[in-house]
Amino acid sequence: MNSYKILEEKIKACRKCHLRDTCLQVVPGEGNFEADIMFIGEGPGENEDKQGRPFVGAAGKFLEEMLSLIGKNREDVFIGNVLKCRPPGNRDPLPEEVKACWPWMMEQIKIIKPKLVVLLGRHAMERFLPGQKISKIHGQAMRREILEIGKQVFYVLYHPAAALYQGSLRETLKTDFKKIPKVIEAIEKNKENNLDNRENRERKDGRNRFEEKKKQEALF
Repeated sequence: MNSYKILEEKIKACRKCHLRDTCLQVVPGEGNFEADIMFIGEGPGENEDKQGRPFVGAAGKFLEEMLSLIGKNREDVFIGNVLKCRPPGNRDPLPEEVKACWPWMMEQIKIIKPKLVVLLGRHAMERFLPGQKISKIHGQAMRREILEIGKQVFYVLYHPAAALYQGSLRETLKTDFKKIPKVIEAIEKNKENNLDNRENRERKDGRNRFEEKKKQEALF
């Protein structure tokens, strides 16, 4: 059994908070666990709880529609949530519930190693990029260093469900979504440039490889 499947079984067996007692199923996430792109929402809703899958129902269909805009489907990416169990009545998660699930989220990112983590909605954004406003940073790539996973590039989108209630966001979401391939391209190019710059600098002054890499990546 591969490392992700082992992690998935641990998540399904989790009893770190009381949500497992009130939900129908644990929803670890699904998709390609070697994906370049990882989508993260806040938590499962009613449909997700019933099916044990993330982003099903109307919001999920819209997400699939947007994936098709960049030539992808669900099997090409990984889709998950910060919370693995549905809060009663779809209420906002409590701090202790997020805290209990957070290590699972970190382990998923460490195993999948995505080039880009796409944060769906302001709640998911707040977990990874605290203090930001989604109205200001949607459609933008941001790099942040997190203790458990190191440096990671994040890309913020409005939640697909938001477009169902606020029609004006539908085109905004599509426009932002179409930028994702360019963001991936920039990440790959940045890594190539970092390697070239590092090698050139090392030949010139013999600086430590690890320290030079850290310096270059901080410029992204």
